[in-house]
Amino acid sequence: MADFNNTNLADFSGVWVFCEQRQGKLQPTVLELISEARKLADDMGTEVCGLLLGGKGVGDAMAKELGAYGADKVLVAEDDLLETYTTDAYAKVICDTVMAKKPEIMLIAATNIGRDLGPRCAARLHTGLTADCTHLDVDVEKYAAFLKEASTLPEAQIDALDRADRNLKMTRPAFGGHLMATIICPRFRPQMATVRPGVLKKGEYDEAKANAVAVEKVDVVLSADDIETKVLEVVKEAKELVDLTGAEVVVSVGRGISKDVETGIKLAEELAAEFGGVVGGSRAAIDSGWLTADHQVGQTGKTVHPKLYVALGISGAIQHKAGMQDSECIVAVNKSDSAPIFDVADYGICGDLFKVVPMMIDAIRAAKASK
Repeated sequence: MADFNNTNLADFSGVWVFCEQRQGKLQPTVLELISEARKLADDMGTEVCGLLLGGKGVGDAMAKELGAYGADKVLVAEDDLLETYTTDAYAKVICDTVMAKKPEIMLIAATNIGRDLGPRCAARLHTGLTADCTHLDVDVEKYAAFLKEASTLPEAQIDALDRADRNLKMTRPAFGGHLMATIICPRFRPQMATVRPGVLKKGEYDEAKANAVAVEKVDVVLSADDIETKVLEVVKEAKELVDLTGAEVVVSVGRGISKDVETGIKLAEELAAEFGGVVGGSRAAIDSGWLTADHQVGQTGKTVHPKLYVALGISGAIQHKAGMQDSECIVAVNKSDSAPIFDVADYGICGDLFKVVPMMIDAIRAAKASK
């Protein structure tokens, strides 16, 4: 650490992604990060590098997939002590590799592991970390375009941004999701961010890039003495969680079901079943205890991009819209004709969801029966 000078910014280059794998399988959000890293690296004129840690042979099956989504190179650290995740082992290997190779940006998924690992590495490297990001930019023109679309800042203030600023602009929800804050790390490198799963879009698989990716083995200096905890057993929880980010149809409920919560959720489940989709909820529905946290859609929940999003009794606060407005088709049902959800809806129905949804279910069933 004594030889690591992270204030000489010119020494650092490249966009790195920590490629989280569990029991030999890449976490889906890694490919989202690699795709986003590709965009950032293109704006910076640099390379994308995946950092993959695990037991012997971990990189053999995954390097091509990482290359297909944008990685120029995959650094592979293999050791028996990396077979199962521990904070001590992974933090040491990552920090040793960062200090040796000096990336300019380091992205980590905001999973349970990423949220544990990111702060530990940032503290050891004496650099900043922005947690739970939902948007990233290096190019100021792209950042300005994002602000004009997604913020209420005066246009004059946006136009006054320093166009020469090449720091990573890391945007995240703040104050319980009521504001969006953009953070930079101008004095130290690497610039580190954890990124919320589902908010970035995975690119297209490219076979040529998959075949062109370079793989480099990293020398691992690690012993059992470096690890203060020992994993005796890994037990998967039997509880089944709803897969919002992978669903093609999401039917979400909000405060509008409050007069009869049980019926409201039942109607949403029936409608979702007809579409082959899943049930989601607004923050109000989760905070009220009507649905568990894995159902939450929004800035403080999950960001979804389904083919069809149905919002039942959801007013459409900005925090919720940020988590679903990129859906291909949005259908909203709300009693208030001035509900903000109608601003992003492709189809809006102003009416009582307890009357409208049964009619929708009947219509879908009738259409199916006529085929």
